[in-house]
Amino acid sequence: MSNRRHLERTGRQWYRVDLHIHTPASADYAQPDISYLDILRRAAWRGLDIIAFTDHNTVAGYAAMRKEIETLELLGARGRILPEEKQTLQEYRQLLSQVLVLPGFEFTATLGFHILGIFPPNTSIRDLEYVLRRLNVPADQLDAGSTEVGATVDVLTAYRIIHEAGGLVIAAHVNAAHGVALQGFDFGGQTRIAYTQDLHLHALEVTDLESRSPRRTALFFNGSKPGYPRRMHCIQGSDAHCLVRTPDDKSHLGVGDRITEMLLNEPSFEAILEVFQGQDFARTRPYRAAQAPFDHVQAAREQGPNIVQSFYETMARRGGRLHAILCDVCAFANTNGGTIYIGVSANPKAPPVGVESVPESINSLRTEIERHITPPLPVTIDALETSGKTVLRVVVPAGDEPPYAVDESKIYIRNESETVLAVRDEIVALTLRLQRQIAETPASAEPAVEERETAPEISPTAVLVLPPKTGVEILESEERKGVRYYSMRDLRNGDVVHNVTQRSARRLWRYAITQHVKHPVRPEEVHWNGTIGLLRKYKRGGKLRYDLVQRDVDGNIHVYYGVTDEGILGPWRELVDGNQE
Repeated sequence: MSNRRHLERTGRQWYRVDLHIHTPASADYAQPDISYLDILRRAAWRGLDIIAFTDHNTVAGYAAMRKEIETLELLGARGRILPEEKQTLQEYRQLLSQVLVLPGFEFTATLGFHILGIFPPNTSIRDLEYVLRRLNVPADQLDAGSTEVGATVDVLTAYRIIHEAGGLVIAAHVNAAHGVALQGFDFGGQTRIAYTQDLHLHALEVTDLESRSPRRTALFFNGSKPGYPRRMHCIQGSDAHCLVRTPDDKSHLGVGDRITEMLLNEPSFEAILEVFQGQDFARTRPYRAAQAPFDHVQAAREQGPNIVQSFYETMARRGGRLHAILCDVCAFANTNGGTIYIGVSANPKAPPVGVESVPESINSLRTEIERHITPPLPVTIDALETSGKTVLRVVVPAGDEPPYAVDESKIYIRNESETVLAVRDEIVALTLRLQRQIAETPASAEPAVEERETAPEISPTAVLVLPPKTGVEILESEERKGVRYYSMRDLRNGDVVHNVTQRSARRLWRYAITQHVKHPVRPEEVHWNGTIGLLRKYKRGGKLRYDLVQRDVDGNIHVYYGVTDEGILGPWRELVDGNQE
């Protein structure tokens, strides 16, 4: 029976699935500056229908994504959402309508064996963490994302606990490092049989699913081997520890680089469970593209340079290419937004040059944009493949704080397919656009009494003045592997976001971190009014902002960065008004 007839008769169809994806919540993630939105974008671009976040011994990555979405939804409901946040929320909703994201983890059992536990999307974070605690992951390690968390439970106990909690149990990369079927590992045959035949185990993840070798893993577990009578569903996953596989490191796969197709009634957790519990082994297969995937870069090249896209074969300083790219970033931000492709020419018939050392190139370009473009601009830089080459794609939004400038003084706009210096009238138009945006942004009303119950506390003993209602506060920081991570509190809603780096931070967070590092608070420089004070005031994008401080009853000083007028109420208003120049 052909696949088409099979689909028509059963109502099923093939879905692309990657059940082994790490996020920056894993301590060994190769690109900690990647966002969860970046991962969803990549999954959608690769045509994936179902993915699972499976960080090492933690669900912090999935929890962080859900928390970000919930925060944006709450801000929207309260009318406090910023334009860029609204755009982010809309993109999350659009991507999550395309890609089902399942929560899970990659658990490290005793002897170092790795096991995937994957759960329905409506499973609460508390329930997932409860499963990890039952697996003996220490409470203080639940957010660490480490591959090593001390003495945990054995493999068979882990299978049972995850299964009884309602999860899919998949032995991870069984034929490779930390796999339960790794050849040459010194443990008895009965143990190996138990580890791969246990009834609580749903499937085996293998790395040689498409191999033609007579020793391939799936062939060994097809039910024909003495002692291994239970035929196992064998699937493959990317085990992605980065967004995109780099040309110079083929061992680390990116999102969707090694996936499984499943014949399902619908893209759901329950449908996958049905396959694993059944005996139809033809309902899973390694994904093989019938034809090359749609080449977005080539399609853009065929359109040619225009008001929203440009092309560069290199980003080298020599020849002024890097400067030209920065000018395009500025111009797109001041016009309608746009996309810059680096590593290809505009000529669609010319072979692409490509970009070497992709992560380093992305970091270098991001640094140059942050250094030369003002005010700060949240561009997205990722990698795409075209004709066997990897190129960079720089997505520039239409800026919400125009005019943007290169090196603080040169203002560019996009004129059809060219980037040009703006003349006086064009600069005036950009300024008027900013004023209209500010006028159209609703002012935050003073919160009701019941809303104040969620306000962050300054001290466990007493709070004489509540914090402002806008801005951010840095709660704590720690250095891990040479990178400093911060915990930030959003004063609009009291939410705390952990593992923020200076590079991954949003604009206000980045400003707060920079001020915190370069200009630590000196009490003698603060304009005090009792226990609260004004540290500095400044304009950003034509909007007056304040850095405010507060001393709690224990003498600790709290700094609130980037507070806007709508967040200044009561005693804070008296403080600010009393320090007007």
